[in-house]
Formats: sequence, C-alpha cells, structure tokens
Amino acid sequence: MHVLIAPNAFKNSLTADGAAQAIARGLSRSRLNAGSETFPVGDGGDGTGDLLIQHLHGRRVPAKARDPFGHPIETYFGLIGSSTAIVEMANASGLRLLKPADRNPIHTSSAGTGDLIRAALDHGAGCILIGMGGSATVDGGTGILQALGARFTDDNGQLLRDLPAQLPDLGSIDLSGLDPRLAGTQLVILCDVGNPLIGPQGAAAVFGPQKGADPAAVRLLESALEKFAGIVFRQTGIDLAAIPRAGTAGGAAAGLHGLLNATLVSGIDYFLEITGFNAALDRSTHVITGEGSIDEQTLQGKAPFGVAVRAKAKGLPVIGLTGHIPAGTTALRPYFDELILINPRRGRLPEVLAHTAANLERTAMEWGNRQA
Repeated sequence: MHVLIAPNAFKNSLTADGAAQAIARGLSRSRLNAGSETFPVGDGGDGTGDLLIQHLHGRRVPAKARDPFGHPIETYFGLIGSSTAIVEMANASGLRLLKPADRNPIHTSSAGTGDLIRAALDHGAGCILIGMGGSATVDGGTGILQALGARFTDDNGQLLRDLPAQLPDLGSIDLSGLDPRLAGTQLVILCDVGNPLIGPQGAAAVFGPQKGADPAAVRLLESALEKFAGIVFRQTGIDLAAIPRAGTAGGAAAGLHGLLNATLVSGIDYFLEITGFNAALDRSTHVITGEGSIDEQTLQGKAPFGVAVRAKAKGLPVIGLTGHIPAGTTALRPYFDELILINPRRGRLPEVLAHTAANLERTAMEWGNRQA
C-alpha cells in the first residue's frame, strides 16, 4: 500500500502543508505497514501561491506593496525559473492582514496586488499566475488596474480615487496609461469559486458579508459592480456578468479578464496539472484528501473534489478528512469512498480550530489501524 496525502488548507487553522504533515504523522504512528507521500494542494485559495513555489522549486522575491487600506508593507511574490511569477493576492490584499473590526470592503482596495504584478514585471516575468483567494476586497479589481496605470473617471472626467465607494459614479475607464509590458504578458487567474460577478450568487452578495459588509454596504457594492460591468461592456463589448468565475476575489477576476485579457481557470485543475499530480497518483494505491468542510460546495471545484476526480479516474480509493460534513451529502458519494469527521466531539469553534493538527493526526492513525 502507498498512500498519497493531498489535503487542502483547513481554513483559519492549518495550512495544506501542515495538514499533510499531520496526516503523515498519524499514519506513521498506526499499525499500517505502508508507504506515503505528502502532496499538499491548493485551488487558488489563500496559500496556493506558496504551494506552487514549493512544488515547482521556485523562490520568494521580496517586494513592497500596499495593504488593503493603502499602508506600505513588506511582502513577496514567487518566481519560477526566470520568467514565471506567482502572485498571491492575500499577501497584499488579504483579509488576514486586517483585524476583524477593520474589515470594510467599501474602502478596501486591491491596489497592493497590482503592486506585486508590477514588481513581477520588473523581474522580467512573461507569465504571471495569480491566486486570488482570501482577499479583503470587493472592488472588481479596480485597485489592481489603478496600480497598473488605469484611470477611472466620472461623467465629468473627474478622477475617482476612493474605489469601490465611488464606483457607482463611474463614467469611463482610460487604459492609455497601462503598463505597456502587460501587452506581452500572460495573466492566469486560479479561481477557487465559480460565482458570477453580480446577482444573488455574485461577488457582493455572497462574499461581501464575509469581508465585513453589512446589508447597506452589500447593496452599494452590487451597484458598484453593476456600473463597472456596464462601462466595461460599453467600451469593450465584453459582458462580465456572463462569465463564469468572474466573482472570484470580489470581482477582481472579472476586471482583469475584461480589461487585461487575463485567463480564468479552475484553480485546482490548473494546480494539479502544473505540479504533476497525475505522476504522484500513478505511484499510489490510496488517496487521502480533506479540508475544513466537505459539502456540496466542494463539488463546485474545490480542492478535494479535483483530487478525488483524478484519483477515481485511476480507480483509486479516496478518503476525505474534514471538520464538517452536513447532512444529505449523497452527491459526494461517487467521489469519496469514506468521509471521516476529525473532531471527536462538538465544541466551541476556536477550540476546535486550535486542535485541527492533533485531530487530523489521530484520525489518520485510527484509519491506518483499521487498514492494518
């Protein structure tokens, strides 16, 4: 038996690499006589960039950027070889950079991610992969675009500086000042959700509250994104409202697709392909994956689903470890041979999150003992 350990991050508690190591420790403590390989995965969510740097033997390049409120910070991007850059949106524009009380997507900007893209261009990147999970913004990517030279003005030609708060007043978008290097650069956005830009399943309605928006703020943000989409359609003929995955990162995927010709891809499919996951499957007899919750949303392109689809295509058993399995998840059965809750009992969420590594290790040990 050879077990491939390929979890995603357990949100707010453990990185994908940390989860993989905990599962590996558990298997090594069990009575099971089996080999194992850790292959932590990401689907475009927070932490995917670091995993790509790790799997592809890249390096971190220090960079200066702005946080979601425009304060200068020291951060980094990844460089693979000499021409492929990895930009993690959460490193400059992420929720984890803000205290919960400071979250306010009406005034948070994605400009810092634009700073990282510019830094990657300065290092000669011809291809930039962008993981957009964990952002603190719902600005349609206007902050990124501003940082790269775009100008957003009202009907009187006055520059709009406070975006997305002023985005409902948008009259035109001037791209003449865009960094000319972008024209020869491939931008690939790894999307971890399939949501559209606007509407009841859109960026403002679904993700705005998670980023600190109250109902009034959600309505303003929806209006802002509707106006943005309307102006982009008028100027380019591209209907951002019709594009799958455009709601990723508060609509940043939409803005970069519509105005910079960025390619939107399934984050997990792209990740598994570029990192050679199939070769690891060929060495394995069983696959263990997991993340904080495995539910019907998992089937919309989350990491455990991508792992399971590839494993099942090769006839391998798939075991999913998770902290939450809602009732009625029959749609998951074709993809997971076992779904195992790692939490031994109900408890307060902070306490449960604090013990994720220990719970994964124990659960993996118990599973190994059952197979021995």
